[in-house]
Amino acid sequence: MFSGSIPALVTPFRDGAFDEQAFRRLVDWQIESGSSALVPCGTTGENSTLSNAEHHRVIELCVEQAAGRVPVIAGCGSNDTMNALLHMNFSKKCGASAALLVAPYYNRPSQEGLLAHFTYLAENNDLPIVLYNVPGRTVTDLLPGTVCELARRFPDRFIAIKDASGDLSRVTDHRMGIGKHFVQLCGDDELALPFNAAGGVGCISVTANVAPKLCAEFQAACAANDLEEARRLNDLLYPLHYAMFEDSSPGPCKYALAQVHGWIENELRLPLVPCSDKARTAVDAALAHAGLL
Repeated sequence: MFSGSIPALVTPFRDGAFDEQAFRRLVDWQIESGSSALVPCGTTGENSTLSNAEHHRVIELCVEQAAGRVPVIAGCGSNDTMNALLHMNFSKKCGASAALLVAPYYNRPSQEGLLAHFTYLAENNDLPIVLYNVPGRTVTDLLPGTVCELARRFPDRFIAIKDASGDLSRVTDHRMGIGKHFVQLCGDDELALPFNAAGGVGCISVTANVAPKLCAEFQAACAANDLEEARRLNDLLYPLHYAMFEDSSPGPCKYALAQVHGWIENELRLPLVPCSDKARTAVDAALAHAGLL
């Protein structure tokens, strides 16, 4: 259902409020540059600092502006199962194609707790689900056995995973346990090349916010099994992948976007603050290396 370069969109702010005009322009630029789907209200979208009303408006506006040109995978994850369901219900109503659901953070549920959480959501909303495993942020690790069990119980509901575990062996674990039809999307830009080689079909990307055309071309080269071109593009993007996390994300990403486009403010919400001078230097060098400055 999903493949290619899929940006986890930033949420632009201006004077503390959601900048709807800038977000519309960002959506258009992403689609025109070859992004194959869009993810509003993910981690990079600072979803944890949005009110529910703001969260829903970002998703609604993304669906409206995309206007069917590409699918929208709405960030619906929460450490509160009922709040995740609230986000799913809204996303389905406004026309999102799928829900991105992160493993609940802070609560530290067991694997049984994870099964119960995701089972409840699958039983109470029929929106397709893209699981999101990022133990570096959530502490909880969504293990392959749990992923496979969810896909076995609900084969038409759990259709994909964004894997940011950093463990490339899991691509094969999921293929062997579920099958090739299960969509595997990399959650770490710097690992996208080996991830695709192992059986992945794309990336939900931070870097694609800033370099959508290059990221789309890279994913197209991987899909075409053109390893030489994929390596060339990966080499161009590689410093940028790391620069995006030189400081707390999405600080470097928003700084980079402000450098590339004058219509996006380098503005974050507390507790995040604009990135350090060291991070800015790394971002500037990476943008120049990629030919974006």
